[in-house]
Amino acid sequence: MPNYIATDEQFISCWKELSSPELVAKTLKMGVRSVHNRRRAMETKYNILLPTKNPMATGRTNAIRLIHQTEGNARRGIEIDKGKVVVFSDAHFQPNEVTTAYRALLLIIKTFKYDIKAIVANGDMFDGSQASRHPRINWSKTPTVKEELEACQEYMTGIENAASKNTDLIWTLGNHDARFETFLSNSGITTYEGVLGFSLKDHFPMWKSCWSYFVNEDTCIKHRWKGGFGATRSNTLNSGVNMITGHTHNLSTFPVTDFKGTRWGVQTGCLADPHSEAFIHYTETNPTDWRSGFVLLSWENGRMLMPEMIMVCGEDEFEFRGCINKV
Repeated sequence: MPNYIATDEQFISCWKELSSPELVAKTLKMGVRSVHNRRRAMETKYNILLPTKNPMATGRTNAIRLIHQTEGNARRGIEIDKGKVVVFSDAHFQPNEVTTAYRALLLIIKTFKYDIKAIVANGDMFDGSQASRHPRINWSKTPTVKEELEACQEYMTGIENAASKNTDLIWTLGNHDARFETFLSNSGITTYEGVLGFSLKDHFPMWKSCWSYFVNEDTCIKHRWKGGFGATRSNTLNSGVNMITGHTHNLSTFPVTDFKGTRWGVQTGCLADPHSEAFIHYTETNPTDWRSGFVLLSWENGRMLMPEMIMVCGEDEFEFRGCINKV
């Protein structure tokens, strides 16, 4: 028996009343994915916004569609009914340093290749040690900007090659990434502003840069916000949404449950080796609460499920879904 087909007016009226893909799908006897597609078509056709009523943000008074791309690409977003997103951060890519976490990342991307809707490099792919505002420590030797840039290009290309052609490649910029342009823009070389090559993103044409990347209306992925090493909990408490951040090199997850439901605070660890030469001098070889790895996020019926951690646990080994895996 064919499904009931709503008119445009009926669909828009139903959406405005319910503001939920699942509820609209149930009411109009449609699939959730069809509802998402029809909603986007109606927004384009009639030049209107049909915002989602986020159950974790009930009472929010602003009408901003968080997943809408903003001017200058400060914020980007995607709608996912069913699928996965891989998020890694703090690679601080160094020449000739292929980490276990990086090789595990390529393996996970290839394993779930056609389920992955987006791969998010969540900040600090570029280290920028020679473009830093911090002074050199003793006589420590660090790679040149050219050497670091070439290393970044090599490893990011490896990720591009592992991914499906239909996968969004997103780079949420980190404070170390910003060193590339900050160093130039504050050194008086304003004459070269806008010239190809003077912006970090010019060197990575396959990756879309932004400060934050939203999945649906209730999940924000960005390099850092606030909270330091307490960010796993505090960021999701303060934001009211699932908050996925990097920056601290800490791989962890923390659920927050209240009358609005459960949301997740996630920190995405570091793709770099915590004992890398990139860190050894400024940490003074002290122990750090850093964990090498990344996260796999999954959506079902438009809802983010419990985050999955992929953590390096030894040389050429990583933990995932209750098993120790080799790379």
